[in-house]
Amino acid sequence: MVRDFRDRMMNALPPALQITLLVAVVVLVFNIIIFVHELGHFWAARWRGLKVDRFQIWFGKPLWKKEIGGVQYGLGWLPFGGFVALPQLAPMESIEGDGRDHGDLPPVSPLDKILVAFAGPLFSMLLALAAAVGVWQIGKPKDFIPTRVVGAVQPGSPAETAGIRAGDEIISINSRQVDGFAGTLDSIFESIVLSTGDDILIGIRRPGATEPIIVRTGFKVQPAKWWQRRGLRQIGISPLADRIVVDSVVPNGPAERAGLRSGDLLVSMDGRTFGSSAEVVAHIRSRGNDAIAMTISRGGAESIFTLNAVQPLSPPDSGPMLGLAFAESPDHDKRIVKPAPLAQVGDSLRMMWTTLAGLLTPDSGIGVDHLSGPVGIAKMQYQLLGMDDGWRRILAFMVLFNVNLAVLNLLPFPILDGGHITLALLEKLRGRPVRARPLEILQAVCAALLVSLMLFVTSKDIGDSFDGPSPRKPEVVFP
Repeated sequence: MVRDFRDRMMNALPPALQITLLVAVVVLVFNIIIFVHELGHFWAARWRGLKVDRFQIWFGKPLWKKEIGGVQYGLGWLPFGGFVALPQLAPMESIEGDGRDHGDLPPVSPLDKILVAFAGPLFSMLLALAAAVGVWQIGKPKDFIPTRVVGAVQPGSPAETAGIRAGDEIISINSRQVDGFAGTLDSIFESIVLSTGDDILIGIRRPGATEPIIVRTGFKVQPAKWWQRRGLRQIGISPLADRIVVDSVVPNGPAERAGLRSGDLLVSMDGRTFGSSAEVVAHIRSRGNDAIAMTISRGGAESIFTLNAVQPLSPPDSGPMLGLAFAESPDHDKRIVKPAPLAQVGDSLRMMWTTLAGLLTPDSGIGVDHLSGPVGIAKMQYQLLGMDDGWRRILAFMVLFNVNLAVLNLLPFPILDGGHITLALLEKLRGRPVRARPLEILQAVCAALLVSLMLFVTSKDIGDSFDGPSPRKPEVVFP
């Protein structure tokens, strides 16, 4: 009911207005996330009596600014991140822009610095928990392919070379049990992507065999242009399909005129069920110009469409066609599930830890180029909003994103919150703060490195928009 109402509302809007609305939601969500993180620093600084110079969303010179109660609020021109300028915490003028003259300020204790620095990640984690509570109440799509049976093996692929066959059930990868084909960290797809080393051990239960079989396979990586992300590891298998779906619809063809859409599930045709798309095509051609009754499932409801195949002008010997293409599709579990809030946060932590571990492992297939910058994050949110249950998906994404933001900001890297905490601990141990000038130079260098990394991953975010779709990336985003 809610989904149908949303679809009717969106479809009633002009396409340009739909896109504008989705982009506005993406920008709003992103800025809420940044605002809440910086609000943690702001409130903690006010609580501990620190001087707050500026509160700015996005970096660089402010496009808009206004001073209220001695604090300059602003919006920067570099559309990522944000900051609360705290001159007693650390010298950040070279990063946050020209500081204002605030005179001599009293020093603050290491404990105050730690509390203020920690407040940002704390608020991000609290926002993650709030979003997780929302998901717990309204649910999210499970997005899981439960089958473990191989439906097809690509000719010449590493899987074929290793002896994997259609009908094999994959039970383990690198001695770890797998759960489904895709959709969790323990699934076949993700286990292959996150594998390490030059070979992958695949545990198989084969029809007719009394004991599981272990095969050793290599992998392939989809080639990419230098401006794109490298592909992820693949061995050339696809899951067993038990459904036939409409893959695409030709504009102005019989299928489109009858109201069929891409993604529709074929239940039956003229009362018959089919095991493959090839059988469906053969049946259509056998009917000639006679009417064809198609039972289609869409959104859980079945409808009957009656249409006639026509002979296309080109190619002339193709036979009657409906103007659509079919594809085999595995069972995709999209049920709305309501996981507990702490379970969602735990899953996000595990996902991030696994991917970061892959980044630090020399023989893994995960690299820095697989991280997402601000552009990639925005594209991801836009795609999620355009899918069924997009609002639920965005809420679930906020759990993952805020957990990432909280934990990555706690890394002991200068200019990050974890760097401020580390410096405060060093100050406590040494009995005196780190000298301001060397610290400012260090933070400027680290800021340059961080901005360079952001520009690098952003170039990949943009580059993936050209020459075809981008490879699927690990579910870790760059703060």
